[in-house]
Amino acid sequence: MKNHIAQLGRIVVALALTVDAIGQETGVDKLSVPLSNPTRPVYLKVGILNGSITVKGVSSLKEVVVESSTRFRESKRERETRDVGGLRRIQNISTGLSIEEEDNEVTVGTSGYSGSRTIDFTIQVPTNTSMKLSTVNDGDIYVENVVGDIEVSNTNGKVTAENISGSAVIHALNGNIVATFPRVNQQKPMSFSSLNGKIDVTLPPDIKATLYLRTDQGEIYTDFDMQVERASVKTEEGKEKRGKYRVSFERGMKGTINGGGLEISAKNFNGDIYFRKGK
Repeated sequence: MKNHIAQLGRIVVALALTVDAIGQETGVDKLSVPLSNPTRPVYLKVGILNGSITVKGVSSLKEVVVESSTRFRESKRERETRDVGGLRRIQNISTGLSIEEEDNEVTVGTSGYSGSRTIDFTIQVPTNTSMKLSTVNDGDIYVENVVGDIEVSNTNGKVTAENISGSAVIHALNGNIVATFPRVNQQKPMSFSSLNGKIDVTLPPDIKATLYLRTDQGEIYTDFDMQVERASVKTEEGKEKRGKYRVSFERGMKGTINGGGLEISAKNFNGDIYFRKGK
């Protein structure tokens, strides 16, 4: 407990020194966060309403480095009140950066900021890092060069994951998903889903996988030698009298690569699905 309090104190001091060094005129906050145990993997959590998230793995890094910057969307009310009685309105450019670290779990967010501001995060982490990232508006999510499990959700933007060794669950409601895996965790299923955007995934050429694929208004493409199975029959028991029931074929397809194995699902509504063979 004493170590945790002391560490939290160091973080607060470091944040104060960093903000003071950068200056408020830049609209950028930067902080290096010490880890409880730099030899162990890290778990990163970032959840924001407006903005982008970029996470890059660095092999020699022993801490988490967080940089946040402010983008402004001036509302109609703010435009109308730019000058009041000869007084000029001063824009608050602080990002409201908030960070907590406990037992190698780092939580990053913002607090006390106006909805007219968009906060962009650039975060450097040790290579062995798992993470949960989410944003809603005005930004994309980009993850690069990490070994671990990633869970990513973006409502109105794209998701790009490059050089990921591990597993992934990625959802982009109104944006593209592009993911590249030189290696995968064969023990953890993966999932990719979108409503309005393409899903483009590159997998190791020797992967043993079973794919469940569906797109309502798009096509499915691959350069793997995939064995495709016929759609399964779905039977639904009716609630009406006389024992009525309904029989239909599933709209998706099932395919196996190199004999099947790791379960991977990709579901799209208005967009194509690509599964590519890595080199």
